[in-house]
Amino acid sequence: MKTLIGIPARYGSTRFPGKPLAKIAGKEMLLRVWENALKAAAKFDGCEAFVATDDQRIVDFCKQHNINVMMTSENCLTGTDRIVELAHKMPEKPEFVVNLQGDNPLCPTWFVEAVIAAYYNDNTVDTVTPVVNLSWEELDNLREHKKSTPFSGTTAVFDCKGDAFWFSKNIIPAIRKEEKVRENSPSSPVYRQVGLYGYRMDILDKIANLPEGKYEKLEGLEQLRWIENNIKVRCVQVDYRNYKKMASLSGVDSPEDVARVEKVLAECGEF
Repeated sequence: MKTLIGIPARYGSTRFPGKPLAKIAGKEMLLRVWENALKAAAKFDGCEAFVATDDQRIVDFCKQHNINVMMTSENCLTGTDRIVELAHKMPEKPEFVVNLQGDNPLCPTWFVEAVIAAYYNDNTVDTVTPVVNLSWEELDNLREHKKSTPFSGTTAVFDCKGDAFWFSKNIIPAIRKEEKVRENSPSSPVYRQVGLYGYRMDILDKIANLPEGKYEKLEGLEQLRWIENNIKVRCVQVDYRNYKKMASLSGVDSPEDVARVEKVLAECGEF
């Protein structure tokens, strides 16, 4: 195995118990994520997908649907912890690990492919995450949204190779003389980060043992802990193609989100 796509799936969500098995337009959310992972894995040699869970009900569901699954400890505090344990339980330790959240059925397959391709093209990368270049309209919408929910949406700035300088819940970079910039560019200079990560295995082991960072604690962004410890985060540019309405939904956190996802799927169609 060269690459592992790990899907952490926890049954006991406080806000939404049984969330991975909730149906979205007639199909369980976890099954949707699994199918997306399979499509991405099929594009690369030595790539496999596994669900990591701490609940027998999810294990039983996976077995019924021929989904690769591994039971992990109830003591895992985060999805990342669960993915670390999953990787170490594999018969063959992977070189690269993708953390595909089990509650994000609207993460396009080609986003996962872009993260894996970044490693296959350059196996020296530490970590990888997708970013989307915002149109001016999308930037205006993000600014408006942040008036009521200031900690929604993460933006990134990066160098010519794509390695991140910084991530923030504030919108970065600031745009001096914005009217002139708007006149000269069809898209904004702002990139919104997508909550999907790939890790070189040795870096994932290092991350698992790092204490919470100063700026991570302030902004609530775990990737700032990595940057504080000189771990590079490679940003790969992606776009939603014909599914731009999905950009406003990062995942399913509550029963109300199911209806929102179903509405977007009805308007955009399945992947």
